[in-house]
Amino acid sequence: MSIRALIVDDEQLARRTVRRLLGEHPDIEIAGECADGASAVTAILEQQPDLVFLDVQMPELSGFEVIRRVGVDRMPAVVFVTAYDEYAVAAFDANAVDYLLKPIARERFARALARARHALAAQLSVEKLRSLLAALQPGASGEYLERIPVAEDGRILFVDSDDVAWIAASGNYAQLHAGGRTYEVRETLSSLEAKLDPRQFARIHRSTIVNVRRVKEVQPWFHGHHVVILQTGERLRLSRYQRAAARLLGVS
Repeated sequence: MSIRALIVDDEQLARRTVRRLLGEHPDIEIAGECADGASAVTAILEQQPDLVFLDVQMPELSGFEVIRRVGVDRMPAVVFVTAYDEYAVAAFDANAVDYLLKPIARERFARALARARHALAAQLSVEKLRSLLAALQPGASGEYLERIPVAEDGRILFVDSDDVAWIAASGNYAQLHAGGRTYEVRETLSSLEAKLDPRQFARIHRSTIVNVRRVKEVQPWFHGHHVVILQTGERLRLSRYQRAAARLLGVS
């Protein structure tokens, strides 16, 4: 598998070192170099590399700020490069594959690259499996999901739909609340809603779907709204505009 790598560092010598070390690995294609954080953000969004060697300390825009600008969900795999080991914990908190201390040793660089290959291969396997599962999921046949696949730590978990109490929108993701845990599904709320049995799952708000079997009671609230109280004690708002959900919950 060929890997496209972007080098981001404000020091020319550091960029040259990373480029030279990458040149020893024929499966790596260098997508480009950036000398500052702002150009790195543009390059990542436009070129969509697989891997970024990202300097932590850069003027105006640090490596961590680059990630925030791009967005965690859109960032490729990251190997941080820094002259200070105090950033190691923060690097892993940012879900970095690895971090390298300057001056970069060849052996240490090779280990970081091996970790990146492993992470990218695992991600690819998950994406392939997710595509296969999507192809097998219910569509126009009138059948609905009984088990929801969730990618977690390079594996696929299956959550029984009956165990899901409610689902929340989180950008382009959906968060399943089931059994005291929260699972993140790489799917929009609307897309997931179309695969769930409408007799069991009701969209009570533009950002919320509820499993009606997990509803304990519904109480009136202000201005025509209602509060849906789950068996867990969680309280969710029922929008007055969600008439189908209101009928399913027996609210007039």
